[in-house]
Amino acid sequence: MSLSRRDFLKLSGGTAVAGATLSLSPQEAEARERENRIKGAKVTTSICPYCAVGCGMLVHTQDGKIVNIEGDPEHPINRGSLCSKGASLIQIANNPTRVTKPRYRAPGASDWQEVEWDWALDEISKRVKKTRDETFVLKNAKDQVVNRCDGIAHVGSAALDNEECYVLQKWLRSLGLVYIEHQARI
Repeated sequence: MSLSRRDFLKLSGGTAVAGATLSLSPQEAEARERENRIKGAKVTTSICPYCAVGCGMLVHTQDGKIVNIEGDPEHPINRGSLCSKGASLIQIANNPTRVTKPRYRAPGASDWQEVEWDWALDEISKRVKKTRDETFVLKNAKDQVVNRCDGIAHVGSAALDNEECYVLQKWLRSLGLVYIEHQARI
């Protein structure tokens, strides 16, 4: 197709005029883009995993993949706003280099190897039980019953809600742990 300079200018001018009359404001364009991105997506409420504030998030998923994360306007803490780390969370969730399977590095080895979830959970259970059994204290120096495990400590996560923290505390204390901390206080 041969296009002269004059025809090019006519075509460009016509396109510019049409674009100017049909153009949207930046806010309208952003709203339409967001609407198209999340159309038909399943919405799940969540909590930001970063700090101890506990900002609410809306996570939109389609076909098992996260397509959008935004602040929850109904959440009493953040009322729809997110900090820069919370706003960029989708980049972590959809990162092709993200580790999604457990890895194990044997003592003395230099490389990590990918292992199955069942093996990893069984191995963790065995080691927790072994350490608890080896370091469990029935009585202190004054011959008082203490029933505690001195060989394991736990640092919690601000990403847990109150109910999850409650269940976790119950489980940790059932093991006899007394060295229990939470990220919100560190």
